[in-house]
Amino acid sequence: MSHPDGDDMKSGPLSGIRILDLTRVLSGPYCTALLADLGADVVKLESPGGDDYRHVGPFRDGESALFQLVNRNKWGLMLDLKAPSDQQLARALAAKADVVVENFRPGVAARLGFSYEDLARGNPGLIYASISGFGQSGAKADLPAFDLVAQAMSGLMAMTGSTDGPPTKVGDSFGDLAAGLFASWSILAALVERQRNGRGRQLDIAMVDSLIALLPTAMAQFMFGNSPPMRTGNRHPLSTPFGAFPARDGHLVICVLNNGQFARLAECIGRPELAQDPRFASDSLRTENEPACRAAIEAWLREVDVAEAVAALSAAGIPASAIETAADVLGGTHVAARGLMPNVAHPKLGDIPVMEQPVHFSGMTRGQQRPAPGLGQHNAAILERWLGHEEVEA
Repeated sequence: MSHPDGDDMKSGPLSGIRILDLTRVLSGPYCTALLADLGADVVKLESPGGDDYRHVGPFRDGESALFQLVNRNKWGLMLDLKAPSDQQLARALAAKADVVVENFRPGVAARLGFSYEDLARGNPGLIYASISGFGQSGAKADLPAFDLVAQAMSGLMAMTGSTDGPPTKVGDSFGDLAAGLFASWSILAALVERQRNGRGRQLDIAMVDSLIALLPTAMAQFMFGNSPPMRTGNRHPLSTPFGAFPARDGHLVICVLNNGQFARLAECIGRPELAQDPRFASDSLRTENEPACRAAIEAWLREVDVAEAVAALSAAGIPASAIETAADVLGGTHVAARGLMPNVAHPKLGDIPVMEQPVHFSGMTRGQQRPAPGLGQHNAAILERWLGHEEVEA
């Protein structure tokens, strides 16, 4: 099968899987981008106004970087789902799809005639993934949600920040991203199941649920802890020393999880006797006596630079790192060596970097990304390829 521009489709473990993408902004597009990276044939359906992310900066020559990043490797289709003729085309496409992904507010898809029940009647093997803030059921299902709301309502935000400071959002939109990641995971599980029994599934993915599922440390404290989960700043709430520390010229992180590592740390900082100190005889005791443990480490670090400290700790087998800026990381050697941001040839912008899913599959060449589509760029070719239409206006 050839793609709308006539070249071979992107190969990969999901080659031949057809996905109708009804999503916008971040959670849904991130999900379908991960699947498109692996060769799925993803058709992104947009209204005439386009995905909201087309209109969110930063921009270059009118093109949104965010839209480019999370809509890579997709084919662009523009239909007006409020128009009966376009609704009919969209339903015909859904009848040919293996997967439909939507992130409308609960109830909207049903009002448009695109609920799971509507589409599965003609396509019983359909896998239908719905992403929302709070899920398709429950008292909060109808509430609007953005990532920041999900962070606030999941407990994540209350756990983030300095002990004596206010709750703090994490550095990216992890409510959206976690939901997109769990959506892609659940779609793959449903595809495996369908190979066995031929039946599809309806999948209900909530942003808040997804963040809660990523809080095992808080869950452990809630289950067996003597105190509720709370903000602990730049240190681990359960293990010590495990956090950020100031050196002479900046900050670094040090991660010690067992007695062997602590003994090597004590040697490294010139205080070998600390390994025999009863206050530090176990991880739990070190956490109970965290201020004293921290003071001993900081006394050493006041006399050394970050690079010197990291080198010494690493040589001793203790996990440690300088705190790199995002700009340094994205432009650095690790991202380049691991092929995390390949360049693509954009018809308007020239060569631009895009993201790629992070897993290396043996036998699959990385860096074969395609740019995000223009609004309605592939209308005619998609309808011909999926529906067999010989002549359809783009």
